[in-house]
Amino acid sequence: MITVFGSINLDLVVVVRRLPAAGETVSGPDHQTFPGGKGANQALAAKRAGASVTMVGAVGQDAFGALAVANMQHAGVDLAGVRKLPGATGLALIGIDAAGENQIIVASGANARVEAEWVEPILAAGGTLLLQGEVPLAQMQLAVARAKEVGAKVIWNPAPVPEDDFLSCLDAIDTLIVNESEAAEIAGRAGVSADPDTFIANFATSSRSVVVTLGSKGVLAGRGGDRFRCEAPSINAVDTTGAGDAFCGALAASLDKGKPFERALKEGVAAGTLACMATGAQSSAPGKDDIARLADQIV
Repeated sequence: MITVFGSINLDLVVVVRRLPAAGETVSGPDHQTFPGGKGANQALAAKRAGASVTMVGAVGQDAFGALAVANMQHAGVDLAGVRKLPGATGLALIGIDAAGENQIIVASGANARVEAEWVEPILAAGGTLLLQGEVPLAQMQLAVARAKEVGAKVIWNPAPVPEDDFLSCLDAIDTLIVNESEAAEIAGRAGVSADPDTFIANFATSSRSVVVTLGSKGVLAGRGGDRFRCEAPSINAVDTTGAGDAFCGALAASLDKGKPFERALKEGVAAGTLACMATGAQSSAPGKDDIARLADQIV
């Protein structure tokens, strides 16, 4: 089973001809509302990829709270670990241009007050803890420590990369997933090269896998001295907003089922690719059958 400890947001999305520069206003014809937050996105993606998933996080006592968890509830994600706290639900303001690229501003809301102790009755030996970077680092570290105590695997997607010192907590991570910009930030703070090959060489160990997602170029990954490269299928992207979360959720689902690492990478790439073909961070998350069919074609 996968336990996701992370953020739950409501996304307000505006499609525009081009993304604004600093100080500039760009108008779009309409707006849409989608449940979001990297924690919720990845929980839903993992569930659609076939995993049993429990979400641990928080929403506010406002009108956005019920909307933010609606997709997870409908998909069958266990929401027993979701608390309703005084104040506002997390909110993301998202602009998407004609090429499917995006700009995102996030208001943390209740996500800033989650507590790691909420995962304690849920985590179990043989399970998986999946985390991102939108909840406080101190609480994430406590949740990781709890996972290690009970014998659960830990998958971390530090998106965004925490501002506080986090390098010491990498020792407890079983799988680290970053995109190129996240790899560059982590590399800079660690004093190593941001080149994906070099980044993997510096952080992959016999007990820790490292995955660098390369957008339309697929992924590069390593575990110990082994290296893996999966190319992404060529598509016309509609919206890239949920691609990274779809990748993480599908990869986690595959690893939680005990599939080989290379097959898990292919299923992650397939899910991320399919997610680019629809709008919305959660509504674009593909199902396990579609993921499997496309993964069979990836080299």
